[in-house]
Amino acid sequence: MPRLLITNDDGIDSVGLHVLARALVPLGDVVVVAPDSEYSGASAALGALHLLQPEVRRAHVDGVPEAWTVNGTPGLCVMFARLGVFGHVDLVVAGINPGANVGRAIYHSGTVGAALTARNGGTSGVAVSQAVSQYGVEGQGWDEMIAGQRWDTAARVGAEVVAAVLADLPVEPVVVNVNVPNVGFDEIVGWRQTAVAMLPPRTVASGRLHPIEGRDGAFAVEMVWGETVELPAETDSGAIERGVVTISFLSRMVDEPRSDLAGVGSGLDRLLGAAPTLHP
Repeated sequence: MPRLLITNDDGIDSVGLHVLARALVPLGDVVVVAPDSEYSGASAALGALHLLQPEVRRAHVDGVPEAWTVNGTPGLCVMFARLGVFGHVDLVVAGINPGANVGRAIYHSGTVGAALTARNGGTSGVAVSQAVSQYGVEGQGWDEMIAGQRWDTAARVGAEVVAAVLADLPVEPVVVNVNVPNVGFDEIVGWRQTAVAMLPPRTVASGRLHPIEGRDGAFAVEMVWGETVELPAETDSGAIERGVVTISFLSRMVDEPRSDLAGVGSGLDRLLGAAPTLHP
């Protein structure tokens, strides 16, 4: 039976985490390993381990046989799993995140970051996120935004994707980024494999500094939300706004040849001399 590690970036108390974990119990041996508090926006960060002094505690999630918390990021939860702290893991699943992780939001998402950390260690990951009713900002939703969230819809879609990945685990590990509309299951329009957009549906438009009274040289940052951006239907941001489940396969970072940056090499030639010929 495959062993599934379930994590998130919203912390061990997140309803979305619990609903997803229970939906995956029929598919394998499920262990929840989640941060002890919220780490939204943490990406694949591990943190300063010498300061953090990581601590793992047993936890309880109804309907799930094994659960733990870590006083650190979702990436750290997965790194510990990769080191064998929680036994062998065949697949990492992160979510359900309230707020679609599409467009540039995927770079900062702790949900996607957990799956990326898994893939970097040789294990595939599935990241499951869900749009929120009042337009999450930069992939995040909170407070009144997540009232009435249709977690069961995202869990049902996520479980189907996880089952398919488990049925034929890829030799080359991959991250499957899944985004689900916040609607009843029967209201989903369909699904689409999508390109990653440049922007999420709603962004932070600007920021302003405001002096904090009584604290010399300290400022609060007031962020201003932008209006909803309409993006092409073939992108993840555009499809999720049209009620479509989006699937994107995220590969590892690779070097990209750039003929327009030849000046970098020329400058280093002047500074260091020509690049040596390297032999295996």
